[in-house]
Amino acid sequence: MILAKKIRLKPNKNQEILLWQSVGTARFIYNWTLARQRENYENEQTGFPKFKSRKKSKPSFYNDTDKLKVKEKLVLIEKVGWIKTAEQLPQDTKYTNPRISFDGKYWYISVGIERENNALELSDISLGIDLGVSDLATCSTGKVYKNINKKKTIKKLKKKLKRLQKQVSRKYEKSREVTNRYHKSQNIVKLEKKIRLVHRKISNIRNNNLHQITNEIVKTKPSRVVMEDLNVKGMMKNRHLSKAIAEQNFYKFITYMKYKAEFNGIEFIQVPRFYPSSKTCSHCGAIKKDLKLSDRVFKCQCGHILDRDLNASINLANYRVS
Repeated sequence: MILAKKIRLKPNKNQEILLWQSVGTARFIYNWTLARQRENYENEQTGFPKFKSRKKSKPSFYNDTDKLKVKEKLVLIEKVGWIKTAEQLPQDTKYTNPRISFDGKYWYISVGIERENNALELSDISLGIDLGVSDLATCSTGKVYKNINKKKTIKKLKKKLKRLQKQVSRKYEKSREVTNRYHKSQNIVKLEKKIRLVHRKISNIRNNNLHQITNEIVKTKPSRVVMEDLNVKGMMKNRHLSKAIAEQNFYKFITYMKYKAEFNGIEFIQVPRFYPSSKTCSHCGAIKKDLKLSDRVFKCQCGHILDRDLNASINLANYRVS
């Protein structure tokens, strides 16, 4: 399996200028090529991709695999030169898809490295995982992973973010009163940088939480992991829950769980999208068609009473491919 290795770069000021030039060049080439193909897209009536904006596109660029060289805590980037790295990239191995990116604070290089799968002694446990908004994940073993967005750390950061966004909004309005147009002053630039860093911190905390949870699940060594094939795009159309769903990062959770399970020899199964895991009684198999989203406890006619998410995870664990 090819695993990604991401390492922080430590460029000097001149190298950082060259890195930004490479980002601009990559965006220019993409937009130039896209413009040349515009007529083809219009004639074929297919989805036309958007041009990359300098302000909104992610600052990153591809580095030629053959021109990527590695020394002790050094890496050779094309047109930039040798740049220091925070840790050592594996040597004497084949790299795939080297990419340099900027996350708002630091520069990173990420490469794909081929690794042999782990050979774990697995148990005979079939583990079902049900994802939710109130709690992030409920396992069929009864283990519940809480929603990190409800913790004080994230709440404080979101409160700080809201305050900074209000400040920058007021400054834009004041600039419009003076010049009759929005003008980005140095104070606005500083505030927007602070906002980006808060967004970065929140994103890193959430991402780290997903890695910790999926690692913990893999360490239980189940023989297989069963999850739902969630229609995240459709779920996001619910205007009452869209923000909460976006903050949970369901797609990332499933992606991390899938590759970690496969890397460790654990069978990963996704049940069909319309499988009634929440509406089915895990005790007698009866389907409760009138189950509402507000019903957090599953009550069956057979007398079986269980938490809704735990009931769904048990049904997932018992799922068998027909």
